[in-house]
Amino acid sequence: MRVLVAGKGGVGKTTISALLCFILSEKGYNVLALDTDSVPNLAQSLGVPYEEALEIVPLSRNEELAEKRTGAKPGKGWGVLFSLTPKVDDLAERYGIRIRDNLRLVVVGSIEQSKEGCLCPSIALARAFLLHTMISRKEIVVVDCEAGAEVFGRGLAEKFEIMLCVTEPTFKSLMIARKLIDMSKQLDIPNVILAINKVKDSMRASVMYKKVFSGSIQYNIIRLDENITLLDNEGLGLNKIPKTSPVYRDVENLSKKLISIKKRSK
Repeated sequence: MRVLVAGKGGVGKTTISALLCFILSEKGYNVLALDTDSVPNLAQSLGVPYEEALEIVPLSRNEELAEKRTGAKPGKGWGVLFSLTPKVDDLAERYGIRIRDNLRLVVVGSIEQSKEGCLCPSIALARAFLLHTMISRKEIVVVDCEAGAEVFGRGLAEKFEIMLCVTEPTFKSLMIARKLIDMSKQLDIPNVILAINKVKDSMRASVMYKKVFSGSIQYNIIRLDENITLLDNEGLGLNKIPKTSPVYRDVENLSKKLISIKKRSK
């Protein structure tokens, strides 16, 4: 099962991605988390200490690895020849960060234009890895993607079984979510779920949802939880959040919906 977590910036994609990874792994599933943001911070949310997270080199910026795998050094300029099909099937195991026995993280980074604006070897490596992951990996893959609609232009979105679109309970945020969901439908992503995050008033959030979507998309309410802020201020990951907290319970309910879709698709 491949889950794309999308939405505009600041809506809480990384928080929900991290909690989903923890909850699904606690239920016994093997989970591979991928951070494809240009400013990746999923590692910290998964409990990697801040100092260690700063030292992580995303695949899309790992020039040494790119040179080994593609045969060319990034930054050489236009006209350099390199492999567009580098070996990538071992990257998750060799370069992934082991969070738990059944939960691993790979920081991919953004795979948009680099350096001189061309497809450089490090970007080619990252894209090849993502495509391999979408097609060949057997575990649950959760992708915390770049804010906005960029992911839909990468030729990867159609590889997902589920798009989880995260939004805040405001008219503007919900309208952006609607645009993203419309784009996902054009790519035939079979299952779309809206996660309305940071909700203070569930009734009001439901009213706002109906104004924008008219009941056409299934949605889950994720309540605003001060535990998120407290952990963030202490530099702790979401593995430390109490299981009795509102956000944990709400994302657990969301995970049950994803698992139901996974079972139906077998």
